[in-house]
Amino acid sequence: MNHILLVAVGGFFGAISRFGFSAWMRGKYPSSFPLGTLLINLTGSFLLGLIIGANLADSWKLLLGTGFMGAFTTFSTFKLENIQLHTNRNWNIMIPYLVVSYTFGILLAFVGMRLGQHLQ
Repeated sequence: MNHILLVAVGGFFGAISRFGFSAWMRGKYPSSFPLGTLLINLTGSFLLGLIIGANLADSWKLLLGTGFMGAFTTFSTFKLENIQLHTNRNWNIMIPYLVVSYTFGILLAFVGMRLGQHLQ
């Protein structure tokens, strides 16, 4: 039960953080490019790598990794936005969004893990 509570608390704060950041980004930088989702997912990739690389206790991994990062990052929104960009034939936005998201997401997760290993 304790594990479920850790994931739930982390998920609550991750979800409201994503909602707040996305709303702020849309208000501050209105654009057809999904900048909010991109920054959320890149930040989440780095932070999840950092959490895993630092080899935190299981309770912290559940709270921060599974809970917070699981709710903060958004693979489903990323996919939906790409489908919408494809449907609207916004190739000049869709292709860079895909390339940057995957390339830098993986790179930042790797950098986060390496940095986390040095923080132990």
